[in-house]
Amino acid sequence: MAVVRKSPAAAERQPVTVSFAGFNRAWAAWIGDRLERHGHRVSFQRWDPPVETPLEDSLRDLLLADGRVLLILSDWYFQLGPRSHDDWNKALRAVVVPHTDRFAAITVTNAAMPTATAALNVAELGAAGPREAERRLLARLGTPYSVTPSTAAEPTGPRFPRDQPRVWGGVPRRNIRFTGREGLLSEIYHQLNQAESAAAVVTLLGMSGVGKTQTAAEYVYRFGSEYDMVWWVPADQRGTLRQRLAELAPALGLSAGPEYGERLRAVHDALRRGTPYSRWLLILDGADEPETVADLLPSGPGHVLITSQNRDWDEHNTSLVEIPVYGRDESVAFVRRRARRIGPHEADLLADALGDLPLALDQTAGSLNDSTMPVPEYIELLRNGADIEVGLKVAADFPMTYYTAFSILLNRLRESVPEAVDLLRLCSFFAPGPVPLGLLRELPARDLPEQLRGLMDDPLRWTSSISKLVQYSVVRTENPQEGTDEPIAGTEVLHLHRMVHQTVRAGMPDEDREEYSRVARRALANSDPGRPTDTRLWPRYAELVPHLEASGSLTSTHGAVQRLVMNCLRYLFLSGEYRAGLQIADRVAPAWRELLGPTHPRVWDLAYHHVNLLRVVGRYSEAERLDRAAVDHLRAERGQQDLDLLRAATGLAADLRALARYDEALQLQQTVLDEYTELVGEQDSRTLGALNNLAVSYRVLGRYEEALEMDRRALEARREHLRPRHNWTLFSEINYAWDLRLLGRYEEAISIQEQSVTAHQDVMGSDNPQTLRAEHNLAMCQYRLGERARAMTLLADTLERCERVLGDEDPLTLMAASSYGCMQREHGDLDLARHLGERVLTRYREMLGHRHPYAVGSSVNHALVLRAAGERQSSEMLIEEALVTMADTVGERHPWTLGIALNASATRNLAGDPEGAADLSRKTGRLAAEMLGARHPLSLSCQVALAADLRALRDRQQADKVEEAALSALSATLGPQHVHTISARSRARPFWDFENHAH
Repeated sequence: MAVVRKSPAAAERQPVTVSFAGFNRAWAAWIGDRLERHGHRVSFQRWDPPVETPLEDSLRDLLLADGRVLLILSDWYFQLGPRSHDDWNKALRAVVVPHTDRFAAITVTNAAMPTATAALNVAELGAAGPREAERRLLARLGTPYSVTPSTAAEPTGPRFPRDQPRVWGGVPRRNIRFTGREGLLSEIYHQLNQAESAAAVVTLLGMSGVGKTQTAAEYVYRFGSEYDMVWWVPADQRGTLRQRLAELAPALGLSAGPEYGERLRAVHDALRRGTPYSRWLLILDGADEPETVADLLPSGPGHVLITSQNRDWDEHNTSLVEIPVYGRDESVAFVRRRARRIGPHEADLLADALGDLPLALDQTAGSLNDSTMPVPEYIELLRNGADIEVGLKVAADFPMTYYTAFSILLNRLRESVPEAVDLLRLCSFFAPGPVPLGLLRELPARDLPEQLRGLMDDPLRWTSSISKLVQYSVVRTENPQEGTDEPIAGTEVLHLHRMVHQTVRAGMPDEDREEYSRVARRALANSDPGRPTDTRLWPRYAELVPHLEASGSLTSTHGAVQRLVMNCLRYLFLSGEYRAGLQIADRVAPAWRELLGPTHPRVWDLAYHHVNLLRVVGRYSEAERLDRAAVDHLRAERGQQDLDLLRAATGLAADLRALARYDEALQLQQTVLDEYTELVGEQDSRTLGALNNLAVSYRVLGRYEEALEMDRRALEARREHLRPRHNWTLFSEINYAWDLRLLGRYEEAISIQEQSVTAHQDVMGSDNPQTLRAEHNLAMCQYRLGERARAMTLLADTLERCERVLGDEDPLTLMAASSYGCMQREHGDLDLARHLGERVLTRYREMLGHRHPYAVGSSVNHALVLRAAGERQSSEMLIEEALVTMADTVGERHPWTLGIALNASATRNLAGDPEGAADLSRKTGRLAAEMLGARHPLSLSCQVALAADLRALRDRQQADKVEEAALSALSATLGPQHVHTISARSRARPFWDFENHAH
């Protein structure tokens, strides 16, 4: 919100809104003061347009202000965004040129500006003195110039930006690449100015390299014009601080003796009294030991700004302002200013690898700017622990690398609290970010290094060690139970920044690394709940998974650690974290084959979970190759009746279904079910899983009644032997409702699926893939039942979450996109339907080939869009080609083929071939009745289509007879007001949408 400054003469001149980049705040303050002195009412708008907002819109927003809009132009004004000069020229021509009466501009830079700024008739203030700058400013606004009282007579006014305060010492040069921190700078300003007299002390607190000093320096340059004295003091040593404070005495013109003590007393007294200057700012930089320097802080009407890593300043009457790492947008903008050759995407990758730490970004981007090394290659070196410190580019004002600076702090901690560093080392073998300290507290003492045993057993030492790390901003902690009356001991979480993590590990001897790594692995294995299928335990697995790689668990030979890895993979699969699971499996598979041998039982276990992940993301050919190799080997080695073989064969059958080898999959799945039944019994969970999979095989073959019977048996058994809300039980509910829907029993299907969706959301969460699958089925049930608006709303939300959680090319996303495209074609946006349909069709063809049923069926959906768009010839060709291909692939009796035939009969009728259309409609109706039953919606649609074809052949008597029978059956099965019934009654030609079946 703009801040309005009022003046007694405000009514005499038009209002002016000053638009400025934060970097130029001092100019804005001075310009506002000058304009107010000449009768203008002034308000301020800091220019910081969001990247996602078009530049034209941000400029138009300025026109909402009253009066003139004065732009303070500089490099920084144009860089915010960041935007190119071409972007600016386009925006200026679109917004400013038509409103030159509303805009005015001054410039405070000599750098080249976008050419379209010529329309603003820019006044140059940068090289002028105060009086000439004021004259040019007023002339640009058409305000008569008159000499105002001198600044000396009115000491409260802002100083001319190019004039330093009367006393100025030790301030670092301004960082021209300073980025962001706008909110922090405003907070510091308000904290200092709103503090009570003699208590305006603010400490900028943060970890090493986070930019505390740079933020303090930028504060000086932005707000320095409001002070008469600015004095910057290094405060890491008491002696240095005393010396620099004493040097203020002659700078202030104080009469004091040559001794430091006398000068210090004189300086403190002058600052306290505010003579000769009451507007003073003292900066204590690097004051990391408050107990040694706190007594030297002056009091008085001025302001004190401290930078420190030490949280203990909170005990010395200062306000703490935490300086966090950069936000990602700030990081990307900074890297691109530091290294022009790095693009936005690579800047984002680098920022992520360096944890958005400003000093690390500065030194690394500076190094990369002077080299040709690709950013991804550098990041890989960083992740592999390569020694890259020697290549970092340091600055004159901070002539050491981040690693060196942090190592100095660690050495200081080791001297005072060595057990804190030992704890930090152990934590570095967990992943950067949150480290659950409870995992460590649960370990038996015998599993701990000797130097940590006493620490774990002594609550006071434990608390002291963590407090010391927090005190020096090395880590931060939080308690997950925060907000409760009694936080649970041992549940606190320690947050370890990525660069702290890397530096601690890099400086550790090899023998210590192995020891701490082993302890971390034991802590993780000790915390394994052992039941990844239990959704109630998923939060614990989510806590463990991030630490597998950092702890060395992925390459461990310890049995308990390997079981943990396997359970984590199972959890990732069930919870829908497929990409994360694949990353782990891809790394573990070759490591275990080398460690254990290619035929070790645990390698087969891993292969099973690995293949499940490959299959669920659509990498079917890879999955089939691995599963077939496992089946062949296990059958040859162990014979047919082996549980590992049956598990591998289950996976192979799923691969074959995905690759549309349906008959082969059915035969294999039946064998698996028979063998499981014989080996472990009908009620074993593995047998029920095989029964579920056999139902899927029947479903994809279009044998819906048989699929329904098997899914009913599996659902009843799972409800009895597992929890009713177990995720496998819920999965059986989806399948059973799916079968009912495919059989046209929509009311029954929706009654089951509505309740199941609620249970899924409660048990598994709204973003779990199984929940998304349940919601997709519910939307399809609603749509088939005629609840079109509800269905489209639900499916739109489901598709958005599929895209966000799983990605655009995930099989589940493609299924949802295909269904939503069909709905949009019939009831919504034809362009969106075409876009979605083409995207799905292209991806299926790439992933599965042109002759796969999913690709063929998707081409039919696309053909219907083309027909609706008036492209009938292209639509006809696609449908006729699809009919032949689908019949060759799955047979002419399959419901998919019959559905395409229904569409093809309409195409032939429209093309002027009523005889061919009627013949096809008769055949399709007969086969549909045999396959699905005479009263199935598809069979009845074929009868409605036949009536239309007979009418085109002028056989109206037979047409009316067929139509009357079809309408009677539709009314009886779906209801007289169902959309299909109404559509048939109005003699609208029926059509069929392809929908793939979940595997």
